[in-house]
Amino acid sequence: MTVSRRSLIRGVAAIGATAGIGRSMPSRADPYTAYQTDDGLYSQEWFIQSFLDLAEDLDDAAAEGKRFAIMWELRGCPYCRQTHLVNFARPEINDYVRERFNVLQLNFLGSREVTDFDGEVLPEKELARKYNIRFTPTFQFFPGSAAEIGGGTGPDVEVERMAGYFRPFHFYAMFQYVAERAYEGGSFRPFLQARFDAMTASGIDVEGW
Repeated sequence: MTVSRRSLIRGVAAIGATAGIGRSMPSRADPYTAYQTDDGLYSQEWFIQSFLDLAEDLDDAAAEGKRFAIMWELRGCPYCRQTHLVNFARPEINDYVRERFNVLQLNFLGSREVTDFDGEVLPEKELARKYNIRFTPTFQFFPGSAAEIGGGTGPDVEVERMAGYFRPFHFYAMFQYVAERAYEGGSFRPFLQARFDAMTASGIDVEGW
């Protein structure tokens, strides 16, 4: 039987949790509750456990029919906490993202070694500089396949970036924009406006959503 690297690392994580080591994770029956990692970051139990090889993570997402995204965070960042405890706590947002995206959490000041798409191996904090990450949280969204990356690296390989905290409506719309590949036909602003107009016409208070 062939065992994928993703399956292997999930198995190791499960063993570690059972033994009381590593990250303390909530029940998988509750994907809407964030937890705090040993390094002080908030996280989601459905964020991927990874060998930190970006090309491999992209391929895994594509094989699952999902898109690959990176969420950059920082210990003590209030807006990172808000993203987890407000945005991802909403079932409609959480379900949509979880079903369509593989999200890798990286630490803006972290020291874990990450293999970039071009094969360069860098600590998280150096990769953050390479990708010009300036704010936390920042989400990077990548193409749907390795072929679309084409051996590139840095911000040029992104299809979209969400820098800083977005309120729930805008946050949800960004993930829809990427999942629907709407970036191929125009920028995010008109897409967001169309979503806003449609919800307003339906009698929904978008500002309070």
